[in-house]
Amino acid sequence: MIYDIVLLVIFLVFTSVFLYKRRENLKREGLLWLYKTKVGMRIIEHIGKKYTKLLNFLSYLSIIIGFFLMATMLYLFGKIVWTYIFHNEIVSLIKIPPIAPLLPYLPQIFKVNYLPPFYFIYWIIVLAIVAISHEFSHGIFAVNKKVRIKSTGIGFFPFFLPIFLAAFVELDEKKMEKKKIQNQMAILSAGTFANLLIAILSFGILVLFFSLAFTPSGVVFDTYTYSAVGISAITSINEVNVSNIAFDKLLYFANTTGISEIKAGNKSYFATESFLESQSGINEYVLLYDDAPAIKANLSNTIIKLNGIAITSREKLGDELMKYSPGDKVTITILEDGTDKDYEIALGKNPLNESQSYLGVGFISRQSSGILGTLMSAFNFKNPAVYYAPNFEAAEFIYNFLWWLVLIGFSVALVNMLPVGIFDGGRFFYLAMFAITKSKKWAKRMFKIVTYVFLLLVLVMMIFWAIGLFK
Repeated sequence: MIYDIVLLVIFLVFTSVFLYKRRENLKREGLLWLYKTKVGMRIIEHIGKKYTKLLNFLSYLSIIIGFFLMATMLYLFGKIVWTYIFHNEIVSLIKIPPIAPLLPYLPQIFKVNYLPPFYFIYWIIVLAIVAISHEFSHGIFAVNKKVRIKSTGIGFFPFFLPIFLAAFVELDEKKMEKKKIQNQMAILSAGTFANLLIAILSFGILVLFFSLAFTPSGVVFDTYTYSAVGISAITSINEVNVSNIAFDKLLYFANTTGISEIKAGNKSYFATESFLESQSGINEYVLLYDDAPAIKANLSNTIIKLNGIAITSREKLGDELMKYSPGDKVTITILEDGTDKDYEIALGKNPLNESQSYLGVGFISRQSSGILGTLMSAFNFKNPAVYYAPNFEAAEFIYNFLWWLVLIGFSVALVNMLPVGIFDGGRFFYLAMFAITKSKKWAKRMFKIVTYVFLLLVLVMMIFWAIGLFK
C-alpha cells in the first residue's frame, strides 16, 4: 500500500507538470477537462483503411453484440432495482452505493471482503487498457466508414486532480450524422465490442495464469455447524442462570470476546458476539453453534492437513475423517496469519450417525446478486471451498490485477450499452428507434423517456441503499 501511494503521488506530480507545460492543448467541455492530441491517429487510420473486409464483417457482429449487451444490461439493471426495493435485508449488507466511481482503494475504504484489494497501479493500467482499446475501436470503425477523426486525447475531472478518467477519439460529427444508420451503429458499438474482446482474452490469460501459479493446498470452511434454538428455552449463558431472556439481553450476557457457552434444555451450544449480532431483529429463536470439536477449539477457517495428510478439498476432508471413530484424537493443521498451526482435537459423534466421527465445520452455498455479483459468478472458476497457495510471491498480486481487468472490461462493455444519453448505448438506442419509427421526433421522445426512467430508478436505488445502510 505504501509503495502504491508513493507511485500515485509521483504520477500526480508528473501529469501535473506535463499538462501545465502543454496547457494550450487543454480545453474544458462540460464537467471535463480534455487534453487533445494527435497521438495514435496514424495507427487508427492505418488499421481502418487496411483491413476493410474484416472490419466490414466485424461491423455486423459489433451491432449484434451491441443489441445483446443492451438487452443483458437492461435485464441485470432490472434485477438490481428489484433487489434494492424488495430485498432490503440484502441491501443492508451492501456497503458500496449502487452508483459510485471506480476509484483506487474502493474495496479497502468500504471494507468489502468479497472483492480483492484495488490498488492505484491496478486502476491506472486497467483504465488505460479498457479506455484506449474502447476509443481506438471507435476510431478504427469510423475510418472504415469514412468518418474523419479530428483528434485523440484524455479527459479528467478537475476536482479529481490530473488523474485521467477517460480517453476519447473526437470524430467529425457532421460527417457521422450523414452516414447510414447501420454505419453509425457500428461505430457506436465498436467500443463495447473491443471491451468484450479484451475481457474474454484477459479471462483466458487469467485461467492459464491461475493454473500455473497456484496449487490447491487446503480447504476453507464458512462456518461451524449450527442449530435454531428457541430464545425462551435458554437457561444459562456462561454458567449464569437466566430465564425468559430477550435477544438484546442475550447479547448483553454473551462475552464481548471469545466464545460464549449457552445452554438450552439439556444441550450446550456456543456463540460469538459477531455471530449473534448478525441475527439482530430475531425475537423467537436464535441460531447457535452446535457443541462440536471445531467451535470448542476455535479453529480458523483454512484446514491444510489432518494427521499430516494434505487436505485439498471438502471430499478429501470427509474421506480422512471417515477413517477415525468418535473420540479419536487427531492433529489438524490450520493456516493462520500465513503460518501453520497444529490443533489436537478429539473428534465428536455425528448427530446424524453416532458411529461416525464429527468435526463440526460447515460450507455455505452463496448466491451473488446485482451486476457485480452476476459477473463474479460468471467467471469464478475457483472452488470457494478450496485454499489455493501461490507458487511464487507476486502470484496473488498479478492474479488480482487480471481479475480486475476481466471484471472491469465486462462491466464497461455492459454499462456503456445502457440506453441512456451519457453512454454510447443512448445514441445507439436512438438510432434503433429512428430506424423502426422512421421519425426523429418519436425516436428522440422515446430516448428521453428511457433516460428519465433510468435516472428515476437510480434515485430510487440510492434512497433504498441509504435506508438499508442506516438500519
